Parts: sequence; C-alpha cells; structure tokens
Amino acid sequence: MQKINSFKKVLRFSLLPIAIIWDGIYRLHRTFYNYGVFKQETFKVPILSIGNLTFGGTGKTPLTLWIARFFEENNKKVMILSRGYKGNLENKFGILHAGKKLGFNSFEFGDEPILLARGLKHSSVVVGKNRAQNLEYYFPKEQPDVVLLDDGHQHLKLKRDMNIVLFDALMPLSSYSVPPLGYMREGFFGLRDADIVVFNRADLVPEKKLIAIKKLIQPHIHRDITFVDIAHSVHGIFDSNFKKVFEPNQVQGKRVLALAGIGAPEAFFMLLEELGCELIEKRVLPDHHLWQKDELSEISRQASEKNAIVVTTEKDIVKVRHLGQGMNFYYLEIGVKFLNGEADFTKALGQYL
Repeated sequence: MQKINSFKKVLRFSLLPIAIIWDGIYRLHRTFYNYGVFKQETFKVPILSIGNLTFGGTGKTPLTLWIARFFEENNKKVMILSRGYKGNLENKFGILHAGKKLGFNSFEFGDEPILLARGLKHSSVVVGKNRAQNLEYYFPKEQPDVVLLDDGHQHLKLKRDMNIVLFDALMPLSSYSVPPLGYMREGFFGLRDADIVVFNRADLVPEKKLIAIKKLIQPHIHRDITFVDIAHSVHGIFDSNFKKVFEPNQVQGKRVLALAGIGAPEAFFMLLEELGCELIEKRVLPDHHLWQKDELSEISRQASEKNAIVVTTEKDIVKVRHLGQGMNFYYLEIGVKFLNGEADFTKALGQYL
C-alpha cells in the first residue's frame, strides 16, 4: 500500500506542470475577456448563463428548463442558446419552436435542444456552437425577453447579465483539479464571475460533504454570492410517446434494465432504486451516445427474456424513440426541487421580469 501511495504522489507531481499550463490558459482566456482584450458581443436583452466548471453531467438541462418555465409563467418569451452537441447542426445553425408539434430529428439538433423545446410552451431553442452569431441572426425575428445560455460559463464571447454555476455534489473532492489531475474543465478562477452557485443532487450526500465543497470554493467567490441546494424530483415513468405509464409509487419491485448515456449515470440509477425498482442491470454508455437500431433490438430482447422493462433517461429517449419503434422503451421524467435557497434564486431571476 505504501508503494502504491508513493507511486501516486510521484505520478501526480509529474503531471502537475500540465495542469498548471491548462489552468493558466483558462485564466488568461477569462482575464482577456474581462479586461476587454477580447471583445464581447452585447445585446439589449438580459442574457443568463447556466454552466459549470467540471466535465460531465451536473444537471444543467433540468435547471435550464426550470428557469425557462419560470419566465414563461411570468409571460416572458425565452430563447435558449444551445450548442446541440453531436447533432448535425452543431457546426451550422437551426431553431426549434416550442409549442409546435415536434417532428425534429435528434440526430440533426442534438438530444438536449429537443428535450428543452418539448418541455416548453412558447419559447425557442437555437442550436449551433457559434452562439453569439446565432443570437445576432435570430434576435430580430424572435425578439425574446430573456436569453438563456445553456452550458455557457466558458462561452465568453457573449456578455451576460448573470452567471449560474452548477456543481454535482456527488463528485469526489479529489476530482476538483484540472486535467490531467482531476475532472474540472476550468479551475476555481472561473468562479470570480459567478453570481449564483447551485449544488445539485444535494440530497444524495451527507451534510458534511456539502460543507466541505462550499469550504473548498469559498476563497474563490465574492462575498454576496447566492448558494442554492437542489435535487431531482421524479414525475413518473413515461413511454416513448411521452405518455405517463407509471406514477412514482407504482414501480415498487418492478424489474428494470436501466440504460444511461449521460454524464452522471449513477444519479439516474439511484433515483430508480429510491423508487423501489429492482435493477437487474445497469448499462452505461458514453454521454450523448449515438444509438444504433441493432443495439436497441438486442437490449429489448434481453429485457424481455428477463421479464423486465427498459428504462432510460429523458435525454436518451429523444434518440431511442426514433430507432426503437415497436420496442418497449420507457424513460424517467425528472424535475428540479429546491432544498435551500429557492427564495433567493427566484428573487435574483425576478429582476429580469
């Protein structure tokens, strides 16, 4: 054990120069934008960024959807700027209008934009990685009252009015370093621009873990920052036609083959287990996995042989449903519930009403 620990220390020390360079590049990038060396595009509309400092799934999409619904319920027109990761339009541009019959292909727009558009009433989701240019193109046509920049904390070309930064409470404290030492895409220096810090899945860790995370980031934030703790609430299990088939209290003891192609699959599995499902298999695929029909047919066959149902994530179902016609695939629909800080959070958003 002592030899293993010594090896880890030597390895970490040898990788430290790479981490310093990585962190330095991001620091310079942010500093150059903050001090006007690089130009930021400005628009006469409030722009709110929802992002993170880490790789993987921190729960940005459910929170972005919650914020968009908050503005819709207050009669504001929302535009969401999304990269449309791994969609064919990622390097081009396109728009989804909520409230219309969605027949759009997730392989064109990406999974998250379709999930967002399907969950809203009269907003729009603009897809493409050049978000400043896309906003300039669509702004005169759409005239939104507020713009949400999805996964936007490192997209500094657009000047924003509020920065919301998410952390996944489940992530080990040892992972809070930049590559190759940890799992952060940007170091804690990025928190200097944060207005609200949200700790997601706060219900799945002990209180002392939350305190430790907050203590870790405390030196890097300004004094009047807002802290918010949230969790995911389960709305039910739905079929691939988006119809509810089970209430949360109706799946106790049900045999489930759980399928996840997202950034934080363990949280998805934990939700199913909390509902009382018997998980006969936990199958994990890479985030934004591009499903194949043969692959889904084999999964459906295996579940049938084991007298189980296949339950996947809401993000996966928008791709699975097009390929899995005639197969019984279901998904877990989730929302956001606030554990602490809801009043402060809504007050902060309320200034843009």
